[in-house]
Amino acid sequence: MITTAAAVSPPDTHRPDRDNKHVPTPTADPAGTRTQLADLRPDLLTGYDTALPGAHAAILARLLLALEHEPLPGLQTRHHHNGRTHLRFTHTTVTYPTTAATPFTEPPAGLTVLVDGLDMTDPAALTAQLWPGSALRTEIANSVANLALARAANPTPAVMATPHEPGRIEQLLVDGHPLHPCCRTRTGMTVADLLAYAPEHHPTFPLRRLRVPPNRWYGTANPILYAHPWQAAHLLDQHPWLTDDGPTTPVRPLMSLRTVAPIDGGPHIKTAVDIQMTSAIRTVSPAAVHNGPRLSAFLNRLTADLPLDVLTETEAGAAITDHGPDRHLAHLIRQAPPPGAIPLGVLATTPAILDTIDDPYTFFTDLTTVLFAPLATILNRGVALEAHGQNTLIVLSDGRPTRTVYRDLGGIRVHTDAGAPDLHGDLPTDDPAELRTKLAAAALATVARQTITALSHHHHAEPDRLWQLLATALHHTDPKLRTDPLPVKATTAMRLAADPLHDQWTHLPNPMAAFA
Repeated sequence: MITTAAAVSPPDTHRPDRDNKHVPTPTADPAGTRTQLADLRPDLLTGYDTALPGAHAAILARLLLALEHEPLPGLQTRHHHNGRTHLRFTHTTVTYPTTAATPFTEPPAGLTVLVDGLDMTDPAALTAQLWPGSALRTEIANSVANLALARAANPTPAVMATPHEPGRIEQLLVDGHPLHPCCRTRTGMTVADLLAYAPEHHPTFPLRRLRVPPNRWYGTANPILYAHPWQAAHLLDQHPWLTDDGPTTPVRPLMSLRTVAPIDGGPHIKTAVDIQMTSAIRTVSPAAVHNGPRLSAFLNRLTADLPLDVLTETEAGAAITDHGPDRHLAHLIRQAPPPGAIPLGVLATTPAILDTIDDPYTFFTDLTTVLFAPLATILNRGVALEAHGQNTLIVLSDGRPTRTVYRDLGGIRVHTDAGAPDLHGDLPTDDPAELRTKLAAAALATVARQTITALSHHHHAEPDRLWQLLATALHHTDPKLRTDPLPVKATTAMRLAADPLHDQWTHLPNPMAAFA
């Protein structure tokens, strides 16, 4: 449980030098990160320098995925010849090995593209060349630096975490989002912040309890805001009617950084943190505060006969400012997953976990039974769960999937005729295509592709055979899931757009179409 700890001052790591003349700059690029690291953790410098070329290549490869498939500004032509992709932008040409734009694989350090005939290895420099003046260059430079720092802090292969340490297994994921070039962007954080709060650095810390006047509180929870310590200091500065009620017992950050698990067990807390991670500032919307507890009860009834559990969002609350319930001063409390449940993103990227799988075809057949087929059944019932590698966990028994656990209701879609309670925000829809896209983009275009790639690399499984198993499992549902091109969110195009929160899509061939 989250409880109040003895009154101690919160770690002031986001202003470590406030009494000195120099304050470290947030969102550092690789050089700025190295400068800060020399002061904070000189023991990591050698590892950071060693990891940097691989981090450049990993982010560059994610950017090449966008160049290969997305509708990007300024792109005029795209063609392939002799194993190379040739792109013509308005004022620039880019050429690279087509195989470099292969998802879910680690590119070689030193991956190089030709830009107007000159070699280039830095994805931030490539971004600046293609889209001059775009803020995306800074985001990608920060992603490179933070990825190198994450790898420096985790130099040896991860081992299975004990299920008796809540949240530890989620910290096995080092590289972040498998497709997004901003996979490790943390806009607004210093290197000290990363070391203090980012899950890949394995910290523990207390949240702050901020008392809110009852007439300024919205939601089902008591009027006490659980605030991330990074957020708490400037909230107290901006809102003098908040009262600091001291720290909680220690918590451990999960894959999403702003969601935490108490180290002594109990419900998870999703906090608001004004930091851009991948594509968005991570706040808790008034709609999420309203919807979570109501929607949880509905989904538990909807899935009661399936091998899939939706974790209940038990309480939520937000402080009310001049703008109403404020997404920057909000939290949500969620049921913890069962001990040992493994996020699919961790499973697919951790050799120690993949080693526990005896037969990849048996494993994947079980996975279709407890994950993909239930997701399709829930879609038939009018709800599309956004089942990606962070939101979706698998319970294993002797290396075999036995049950799925789903969390985080903010990204789902619910048909207006599904019988759900009154919902706020963009969750309700009467468009079957929107529901199908939500499910297919997360579960099929991301989770299925990543898991099949992992099984083919680690266990030499035949991808076509695995896709056929999946097609068979989905035979009872909408045939478009098996035949239509797979939607993939065009994350780089969205970052470059005037409205970066408006969904854009690209589409890939559906490997199940051959078995439909």
